[in-house]
Amino acid sequence: MKNAFEKAQQFGKSFMLPIAVLPAAGLLLGIGGALSNPNTVSAYPFLDIAWLQAIFTIMSAAGSIVFGNLPIIFAVGVAVGLARSDKGTAGLAAMIGYFVMNSSINALLSITGKLAKDNLAGAGQGMAVGIQTLETGVFGGIVIGIVAALLHNKYNKIQLPQVLGFFGGSRFIPIVVSFTSIIVGAVLFIVWPYFQLFINQLGSLVTSTGTIGTFFYGFILRMLGPMGLHHIFYLPFWQTALGGTMEIGGHIVNGTQNIFFAQLADPNTEHYYEGISRFMSGRFITMMFGLPGAALAIYHCAKPKNKKVVAGILLSAALTSFLTGITEPLEFSFLFVAPLLYFVHALFDGLAFMMADIFNITIGQTFSGGFIDFTLFGILQGMAKTNWIYVLLIGIPWFFLYYFTFKFLIKRKNFKVLGREDEEQTVAQQVTATDRAKTIVEGLGGATNIDVVDCCATRLRVTVKDESLVKDDVIKQTGSKGIVKKGNGIQVVYGPQVTIVKNEVEEYLGHE
Repeated sequence: MKNAFEKAQQFGKSFMLPIAVLPAAGLLLGIGGALSNPNTVSAYPFLDIAWLQAIFTIMSAAGSIVFGNLPIIFAVGVAVGLARSDKGTAGLAAMIGYFVMNSSINALLSITGKLAKDNLAGAGQGMAVGIQTLETGVFGGIVIGIVAALLHNKYNKIQLPQVLGFFGGSRFIPIVVSFTSIIVGAVLFIVWPYFQLFINQLGSLVTSTGTIGTFFYGFILRMLGPMGLHHIFYLPFWQTALGGTMEIGGHIVNGTQNIFFAQLADPNTEHYYEGISRFMSGRFITMMFGLPGAALAIYHCAKPKNKKVVAGILLSAALTSFLTGITEPLEFSFLFVAPLLYFVHALFDGLAFMMADIFNITIGQTFSGGFIDFTLFGILQGMAKTNWIYVLLIGIPWFFLYYFTFKFLIKRKNFKVLGREDEEQTVAQQVTATDRAKTIVEGLGGATNIDVVDCCATRLRVTVKDESLVKDDVIKQTGSKGIVKKGNGIQVVYGPQVTIVKNEVEEYLGHE
């Protein structure tokens, strides 16, 4: 079980590199698409300036190209995320493998006479990097990314006979990945049509469960958060037919997020896809209103002598949740000392998703549900398309629901949340930035105890050789918001600045 968690956390964090690209692309597409849309220009004539529309059109095109090539981005990103070393070679091999896989499928379709002449979508086919192939979508990219990473980790130090020595080590990886990708393409040619049928039927089953299914989606998503496995759960809904299928501009688009961004770029869209209300929009209610209400409750429950100290911490965490939708800094302030509060939080989050579904709130997002995405993909898109006003009408009561529930439970159960500890609350003594990496490595049991170092959006994710050598008290000196341990898989929560922390640790280990 512990080994499974370690593998799952590595797999989950590998998604974060390609996902990290989406906010920037989403901003470009959101602003450019919204403000160059003919309906928007008609409603706001002051936008009808040639040079201004040229800028918006370029922004929209720049964002669209990213979302139009997500499979290859995921192929490279997953390979880089799972590779233990020499990550650039793994990424290059994955890209080559993606080309070879789709070319192999194209050749088999042509040989068997199954290459569609028209209506590609009806035949389950589409275009990928200029190649007509089976519509494997992001799944195809993820498969090749995993294959490239596995082969890279196994053969990147291979020694060949002296006559072939030039092709040894890292140079061998693109070669072996290319040949393996031919086999992967052949296998997908046989089995993928059955998966397409299964995924479409499974998507219909999820849709048929109605609002109850939406509640469980939100609840499970939140409960997986502390283990960092939520990316694995929601990604299929966002990126595959499990989250819905729709024809837009003559092309079949799979996945809730892909459908949303395709509609965003389509001037004929009158209202966004209903699946967005099931698998995305509930986040805005929780992150913009619910958790800030919880933060206020924790502050009011703090001992008077500690309120001044905890106010800054809670305000920062609440603003992070409200603006960006990143919730770990606040959630980890009560997750370990009061798990019941987190369970209630998960229930409320499931209800928030259900409310978004009931009121058909269709506000898309890049990776989270904060005020930035709410403005770009809700307010700027208009009430007719998104029903964004309901987020405010539901969110305000949701703030008080969290506030009074948390306040009642904290006082009733005497939970030792932030500011209620038995000892006087003081600001933790933190090491300087220069010594942070050294202290983290020491807290993880030393350089020889560290196997893999990586990160996701908010957490340093480390695989250690001996979990018993990890020193929580030492790691906490570096400003961590919480620590999750499951076997040899260690997750240290730092917040959005975690990539800087990861780079510092890797540089320190490189000089050891």
